[in-house]
Amino acid sequence: MKVLNLCCASDHRFEGWFASEDDYRGQTERGLVECPLCGDKTVNRLPSAPHVLTSSSRAASMSHQANERRGQPDSDAATESIAGINKPPAADQFTLQSAWLRAVQHVITHTDDVGPRFAEEARRMHYGEADERPIRGQATSDEAKALHEEGIEVMALPMPVAIKGTVQ
Repeated sequence: MKVLNLCCASDHRFEGWFASEDDYRGQTERGLVECPLCGDKTVNRLPSAPHVLTSSSRAASMSHQANERRGQPDSDAATESIAGINKPPAADQFTLQSAWLRAVQHVITHTDDVGPRFAEEARRMHYGEADERPIRGQATSDEAKALHEEGIEVMALPMPVAIKGTVQ
């Protein structure tokens, strides 16, 4: 099993698990690998440094574990990413991605999916022909513009197919 660090064109970083290097290449070529946040299929593999257990890395690991038990931060440069190659994105980016995923999951859980009938259903509710309720669905940019001109407020929310499942 190969666990690869991946990144989409929007700089969303995530892991991909593949049976082999060939499996990763094959899935990428067939367009099967996509960003779980935005659905972008332009995914690049990030460089990563292999972890080789040596006597010095074992000592650094033991020192790190001892510091963690004492609640002290590491000051050893060995615990830093190798030349910044495998530097993770800022914690703020993960916090933002996590908040966005929770918000999208909340929308999915608390709205009715009316699919391509979104504009029609929004008009029916606006003009009192149907009971008001929170809905979501698909609308073209022309339909959204027409709704806005009629005084019906709508908001675009990108929702990749993968998000409709359980948020990991």
